[in-house]
Amino acid sequence: MSIWHAPFTLDEVNRRFSTGLAAHLGIAITAFGDDWIQGTMPVLPRLHQPMGLLHGGASVSLAESLGSVGANLCVDFPRQRCVGQEINANHIRAVTDGIVTGTARAAHLGARSQVWQIEIRNAAAELVCLSRLTIAVLGSR
Repeated sequence: MSIWHAPFTLDEVNRRFSTGLAAHLGIAITAFGDDWIQGTMPVLPRLHQPMGLLHGGASVSLAESLGSVGANLCVDFPRQRCVGQEINANHIRAVTDGIVTGTARAAHLGARSQVWQIEIRNAAAELVCLSRLTIAVLGSR
């Protein structure tokens, strides 16, 4: 059974959510299923930390972007909106180039909060970062 509030297409999602930081980082929503959403981010030198590795903040930005997109697709937008409240991340494996892919799945979908788990993997499908995002569900302004 699908967790999404209403049907959507990848083009619609990318038009609606690929702005600001997500656009600057090159994040694109690439796939979804009944209870997950997936996106990619290129690992470019501008996203490296001083040692030439993907910056942990970039991984966290991908995780929060995917979880936030998923969260907003689960509610009656624009009557409700979802914003990040807390995020944590474990950086497990270094990446220097290529593309990373994040997959976000809801662990909890409540009326006032949601919790999403996001796995980010490299091109070899090895776990790069494991993140958990808590979302606040707000009424519209």
